[in-house]
Amino acid sequence: MKTYDLPSRSISLDDSYDVIVVGGGPAGATAAAASARDGARTLLIESTGCLGGMGTSALVPAWCPFSDKEKVIYKGLAEWVFTQLKAKMPHVPSRQLDWVPIDAEKLKVVYDDLVTQYGAKVLFNTLLASVETDGHGKVETLIVANKSGLRAFKAPVIVDCTGDADVAAWAGAKFHLGDDTPEANLMPATHCFVLGNVDEYAYNTGPNLHAANPNSPIFKIIASGKYPRIPDAHLCSNIVAPRTVGFNAGHLWNVDNTKPETISQALIDGRKMAEEYRDALAEFYPSAFANAFVAQTGALMGIRETRRIVGDYTITMEDYAARRAFDDEICRNSYFIDVHPGVKKAFKDMSEFKSWEGTTIHYGPGESHGIPYRTLAPQGLSNVLVAGRSISCEQIVQGSVRVMPVCLSMGEAAGAAAAQAVAAAKAGATIDVHALDVAKLRTRLRAADVYLP
Repeated sequence: MKTYDLPSRSISLDDSYDVIVVGGGPAGATAAAASARDGARTLLIESTGCLGGMGTSALVPAWCPFSDKEKVIYKGLAEWVFTQLKAKMPHVPSRQLDWVPIDAEKLKVVYDDLVTQYGAKVLFNTLLASVETDGHGKVETLIVANKSGLRAFKAPVIVDCTGDADVAAWAGAKFHLGDDTPEANLMPATHCFVLGNVDEYAYNTGPNLHAANPNSPIFKIIASGKYPRIPDAHLCSNIVAPRTVGFNAGHLWNVDNTKPETISQALIDGRKMAEEYRDALAEFYPSAFANAFVAQTGALMGIRETRRIVGDYTITMEDYAARRAFDDEICRNSYFIDVHPGVKKAFKDMSEFKSWEGTTIHYGPGESHGIPYRTLAPQGLSNVLVAGRSISCEQIVQGSVRVMPVCLSMGEAAGAAAAQAVAAAKAGATIDVHALDVAKLRTRLRAADVYLP
């Protein structure tokens, strides 16, 4: 590849913040809120025009379960977001805790309120462009790009909530990408979409579209051979607003969110796929979808997996199977091991779906495992924390810890930890996220109603 040497020049610098959070998805929103709540001057940098990531820009139509089948375990700021949105969606039963639909537009406002009520500042439409270090494990400066051009920001602590561990990786931290083969073997992406003008009565009383239902129309659609862009039977859907159904459907393979070329092609393919789903459902489920139309496709691709940092601890499958607790855990997680299949194992009929379903691992009622603080601390970096789907874990465990409820909880912990590190530094300590007083952090999180049994 050819190279180009950037000419030396000066750009504006803002060093007025204590904590900078990069990425405004679920983890980033709660990280910024918790940091500001706990007294740190906080800036949240987000590449799109809204907060929420997968639940807003990517149109994921439902929350993964908030309960361990007995009680809510994603509490604190996570539960606040969850209950605030439910209150804005009157068709959702107030007691429903699992697979609750998401109205993306309403959720955008909830996240805005979450972050701004504590005084954090937000920069939308601002892309991380470069990470500058001191060469000894400290991130000195973040370079961003927006309509003002290139700008520089400095803060004592950085919280990486990019989902792809961009800050940590660009700063030189070790990471895994998939299973580290040349092909990476990343989980497939999904381009979510929304269909409007759906007959709600027919949708609610007709066959469930999910592949777990042997009578789902998806199997007839695939068997017909008429809709080649519909690749498999993955089909989750929820009523997200009146006469409006959100879809998390189909897979797009060989998509790596760290490679913009693959994302660009996937977005083109995904929009065509959404049109084909509409046409197929109109033909094979006309009572509900004959007059439906594609109301919206995701502005973001639904990404399940990219980088995972190498932290001070790596959650293993053994930890997951043992429902392990940790002295330094900062939240709990009960989501099942949900690894979406590679293209060669895509399920197109009921037998293939059952075969894939047999690879999933579920907890029983009341069961969960801990997320240690050490998984948020990338080795080799002293002032960076990572929260979200790129924490330190084995690839198979990432299939569980990648979803929005636990990301919300991890973000709150990272934000509180960042604020604590800054406060300690103002009292004379040296900032080192690896040496944080985790007992003090856990006390703070419990006081904020985080579930730490």
